[in-house]
Amino acid sequence: MIILGIETSCDETALSIIKSDDGNEIEVLADKTLSQIELHRQYGGVFPNMAKREHSRNLIPLLKTVLTEAGFGNPKSQAPCQTLQSQSLVGQANPKQIPNSKFQILNSLLNREPEMLELFLALIPTIEKPPIDAIAVTEGPGLEPCLWTGINLARALSLVWNIPIVPINHMEGHIFSALLRKTEISNSSNYLISKPDFPALALLISGGHTELVLIKNNFEYEIIGQTRDDAVGEAFDKVARLLGLPYPGGPEISRLAEAARRKSPLEKGAPPSSEVGVVTLPRPMLHSPDFDFSFSGIKTSVLYLIKKLPTLTEDIQKELALEFETAVTEVLIAKTRKAIEQYGAQTLLIGGGVIANAHIRREFEKLSSEQGIPLCVPEKSLTTDNALMIAVAGLMRLDKNTICRENNLGARGNLRLD
Repeated sequence: MIILGIETSCDETALSIIKSDDGNEIEVLADKTLSQIELHRQYGGVFPNMAKREHSRNLIPLLKTVLTEAGFGNPKSQAPCQTLQSQSLVGQANPKQIPNSKFQILNSLLNREPEMLELFLALIPTIEKPPIDAIAVTEGPGLEPCLWTGINLARALSLVWNIPIVPINHMEGHIFSALLRKTEISNSSNYLISKPDFPALALLISGGHTELVLIKNNFEYEIIGQTRDDAVGEAFDKVARLLGLPYPGGPEISRLAEAARRKSPLEKGAPPSSEVGVVTLPRPMLHSPDFDFSFSGIKTSVLYLIKKLPTLTEDIQKELALEFETAVTEVLIAKTRKAIEQYGAQTLLIGGGVIANAHIRREFEKLSSEQGIPLCVPEKSLTTDNALMIAVAGLMRLDKNTICRENNLGARGNLRLD
């Protein structure tokens, strides 16, 4: 089974091709991600229309790259290949390589993506159909204009290549990213897919999401806790902006906090001091009876502290970064610990970009040891949005015959896991 994964939920354009014979081990034939961080840095966050434009511009060249890397995409052995220009084709001539009925549908699918249509017509009719069995594409959650670019490419390829589409929840992709383990073969691009013991608990922490998910069995999810305002990654970025740090803020906060931690290791609960006295930030909802989160209050407290300062020095930046990171981590740990104990979780999974944070990862390793249950976290290259996790989720979903019906496929910006 060979799966093409497509991920365009936010500002990463990502494609992956995987192969698996048994659903337990996968071979990564190709895996590429184009980040747009440099483009969005000037805005201090993702600018949706720019992100959509970049996806439309990059998807077909990236597809050509992954097909070539996977050993596919060979030129057709028919008449000499000609470059097809959409300006002369859309609504007019039909390239002989595409049946007329499909060409009309293709025009309709990509009529709002003229640049992608032009690139599509310049490439796809000139190459041999690759031996791809299905296309897994992110349908949500995410930025809907961005999601549509990946979905429209999936629909166009499905039409021309006559292969099915498997719609994937982005958050489920993060769950599967935590289950991937590199094989022990040296320099291998193969992964084993771990099998968690149920019930399992997943903490999904990223720039747009903070969720505690109870996994009762394969593909049986219940969201038992979520943020009521800012996601944890969003809070990192906002606090970083208050501290005058560049976007994305998470790595910058972590860098400063680690520097402060090395300089003056603190006992747990003993906050650092600065020109404004003792730096103490709240731990919102730390002792609430539910499993929900709230991080906007921490951000506001940082703002008030900074307003009291005559100057925001580098030392104070480090102190605030350390206390912020510590406060957020304590809340995440406390909520997760309580959920493990209440639901009797047998496996803990953590996915999303925030688990790349070194301190948070260390504290969850301690929690796993304390609770006596295995901890599954992705390797750092798979913590951010990527198409490998989408392709793997598609592979596993195919076992349940989860193939999309065309009239049900669309961008779902607020799609829930349960």
